[in-house]
Amino acid sequence: MAMAFSATGLAQRIPYSRSPLLFCIRKARVQSSVAIGSAAESAILCKEQDKDCISFALRRKEIKQSDSSIPQWKALSSEDLGIDSSMISKATRVVLDGLRKQGYEVYLVGGCVRDLILKRIPKDFDVITSAQLKEVRKIFARCLVVGKRFPICHVHVSGTFVEVSSFSTSGSRNGFNNYINKPSNLSEPDYIRWENCSRRDFTINSLMYDPYNKVVYDYLGAMEDIRKSKVRTVKPANLSFTEDCARILRGVRIAARLGFHFTKDIALSIKELSCSVLKLDKGRLLMEMNYMLAFGSAEASLRLLWRFGLLEILLPIQASYFVSQGFRRRDARSNMLLILFSNLDKLVAPNRPCHSSLWKQIYIIQAKYRREQRNPGLRTPPPKKNY
Repeated sequence: MAMAFSATGLAQRIPYSRSPLLFCIRKARVQSSVAIGSAAESAILCKEQDKDCISFALRRKEIKQSDSSIPQWKALSSEDLGIDSSMISKATRVVLDGLRKQGYEVYLVGGCVRDLILKRIPKDFDVITSAQLKEVRKIFARCLVVGKRFPICHVHVSGTFVEVSSFSTSGSRNGFNNYINKPSNLSEPDYIRWENCSRRDFTINSLMYDPYNKVVYDYLGAMEDIRKSKVRTVKPANLSFTEDCARILRGVRIAARLGFHFTKDIALSIKELSCSVLKLDKGRLLMEMNYMLAFGSAEASLRLLWRFGLLEILLPIQASYFVSQGFRRRDARSNMLLILFSNLDKLVAPNRPCHSSLWKQIYIIQAKYRREQRNPGLRTPPPKKNY
């Protein structure tokens, strides 16, 4: 039994006459070569002047290392990078200020830092602090600790919530990363930050931003990957995706939204491990699909899902429609489904997503239209007029 999405967008179990592994092997044989370069249909959203700004900051603040085999790390000025602190949400600012006033270190971390550098509105803001979670709960009245394996705090502010993690709990995640050499010249605070960053999924999500001292810490070459519009895993891609198959879908979502391209090992690993996403439960699959389709990058996400053979696993009915249209894996043409989602992308954004019911209805409309095309007799007749 394999997990998939029906035309209604709801996760359900459907029977396969062959095992998922054999299905993957057969699919890999017939599908065209994996795309390594950037998608032709996706515009690179990092403007040239932004890249020039990044390059200038890298040259100005880079800390030189004597051993070229050891990764270089950088402490960059957020002003040189052009980060506009006014893009930080008010709720996040309340949380940052509350922790800072109590004497704790606070940083923004993850994709929100990447988006601020690219002049994009972040989908959300993640905060990490030197305070323990029990201390965070004492500071904020409306604070809830969630998660048993990897606990974090949800601090509720003005109708929304901000995720707050602690260095003390995040340090135990997934064991230590033995695939990264420790940079030299690390003070104790730098070592704590570096250790946390080395446990992230992708390098461009490993940046840490101190909004008070206006410093961005880059321990894993994230700025260089942003400059090259590249999505690269912190660990070897095959190992990273085996540890957490949700990273496959997360990588597709990031590449689609930013117009970035995958490194060669990511592209090959997605091709080899695509069927592993069936291990995710129904709720997680729905959440990942919603992130792809409801936040303004649905068309690009569908193209990448199709290109890497994930569409037939997650949305088999829609994948069969692509096949019926004669779509190749790297096809730059459009079709009815892509046009519908392209129009949806114009109406939503990371800070104003649509409800999941909207993109589910798009699937229903497209599936019904295709069914009526193949069987004209199924078309609903117009209502009779009463004279």
